Amino acid sequence: MFPTEPAAVNNGFGALLKNRGFILLWIGQLVSQLADKVFFLMLVDLVVDKNSSYLPPLGVAKESMYSILMVAFTIPAVLFGSAGGVFVDRLPKKLIMVGSDILRGLLTIGLAFLPRDFYILFLITFGVSSVTQFFAPAEQAAIPLLVRRENLIAANALFTSTMMSALIVGFLLGDPLLSLAETGMAKEYGRELVVALLYMLSAVMMLPIHFRDKKSPSEVLSDRIDLWADFKEGLRYLKKNRLVLNAMLQITVLYCVFAALMVLALPLAEKFGLQGKQSGRFIAAVGIGIVIGAGILGHWADKTHHKPLPLMGFLGMALILALVPFTNTQVIALGFCILLGVSGSLIGVPMQTLIQQQTPLIMHGKVFGFQNHAVNIALSAPLAITGWLNQEFGLRTVLIAMSLIVAIVGVWAWQNTRRVLQDVI
Repeated sequence: MFPTEPAAVNNGFGALLKNRGFILLWIGQLVSQLADKVFFLMLVDLVVDKNSSYLPPLGVAKESMYSILMVAFTIPAVLFGSAGGVFVDRLPKKLIMVGSDILRGLLTIGLAFLPRDFYILFLITFGVSSVTQFFAPAEQAAIPLLVRRENLIAANALFTSTMMSALIVGFLLGDPLLSLAETGMAKEYGRELVVALLYMLSAVMMLPIHFRDKKSPSEVLSDRIDLWADFKEGLRYLKKNRLVLNAMLQITVLYCVFAALMVLALPLAEKFGLQGKQSGRFIAAVGIGIVIGAGILGHWADKTHHKPLPLMGFLGMALILALVPFTNTQVIALGFCILLGVSGSLIGVPMQTLIQQQTPLIMHGKVFGFQNHAVNIALSAPLAITGWLNQEFGLRTVLIAMSLIVAIVGVWAWQNTRRVLQDVI
C-alpha cells in the first residue's frame, strides 16, 4: 500500500556511500544543522547570561528578551516559507545553499564587530532565519538531483536520522563548545566565530557538488521571477496532485505532535520529580527513536515497500501517547518516547520520499517551499497553545486528546490515500 517506487537491488545505505555528490550534500547538511543549533544556544547565552552586554530596550524586561528573539526567528518562517521555494525553482540549487551558508556566516560574525545593541541582535536573528527559509527547500530539491529514484527512501532516511542526530548532538555539545570558544585570544567574539565557521564549513563541503541543473547561467538571468504567479502555480499543482497534498498533510500533523511534545516535556519531567532543564532527555529520546526508525527504513527499504507504514506510524504514536500519562516510571516513559520516535519515522521518511518521487523537478522548489511553510506553521501553533491547554486540562487529558486526534488523522489519511490510488488505477 506504500505508494512509492520499490527499492532496487542495491538498496540501503551502501549505494549512497558510493555517491560522492550525495555524501558531500549530507555532510554539508549535517554541519549546517549543527550550526543552526549552536546559533540557537548562542542567542540564549547572549541574552540570558547575567554578565551579558546586551541590555533590554526601554520598557522591555530582561526576561522577555529571549521571547522577543524567538519571535524574530519565527516570523520569517511564516512570511518567506513559500517564497523561498519559488527561487529554488529559478536558481541553481548549489548557488542557493552555498550562498545561504555564506550569508548566515557573515551575519553571525557581524555580531562580533557591531555594537552590542539588542535591536541589532534582533535584526541579525531575523536575517539568519530569513536566509534559512531559502536553504531548506533547496536542500530537499537537491536530493533527487543526486540520487536515483529507487534510492530516495534510503537517502531521506539518512537525512532524517542526521537531522535528529544534529538536534541531539547540537544541544549536548553546543554549550561546552561555546564555553570553550570564550577562552583564549578570541574571548570577546569566540562564540560568534565558532558559529560562523560552522556555516562556512558547510558551504565549503558543498562547493564541489555537481548538480544536474538543466538551466544555463544565461537562462537563469533572463528568467523573470513572478512570486505571485509561481505561488498560484504551486497551489494549483497541489490541488491537482492529491497524493502529494495528502503526504504533505501527514508530515504537517507529525510536526504538530512533535512541537506539542516539546512543550509537554516540561510537565512530564515534573511528573517524575525532575528539574525543568532535565526535560530535554524526553525530547532526546524521541530523537533517538527517529534515528533508529530511519535507519531501519533506510537499510531494509525493499522489505517495507508494500506495508502501510504511515498508518502503522500514526496508530503507534496514538497508542504510546495514550499510555504515557499512566506511566509512573521514568525509564518506561523514556522507552515510550523512543518508540514514539520510531513510529514518527514511519510517517516522515516514506511521505517525504513520496513527495520527491511524485513531484516533477520543475515543481520541486514550489512544493518544498509550501511544505517548509506548512511545517513552520505546524511548529508554531502548538507551541502557542499547548502550554495553556496543559494548565487548563492537565497533562493526562491533553495527551489522551492528542492520541485520539492522531489515530483519527492516521486512519483518514490511509483511507484517503487508498481512494487516490484507486482513482489513478
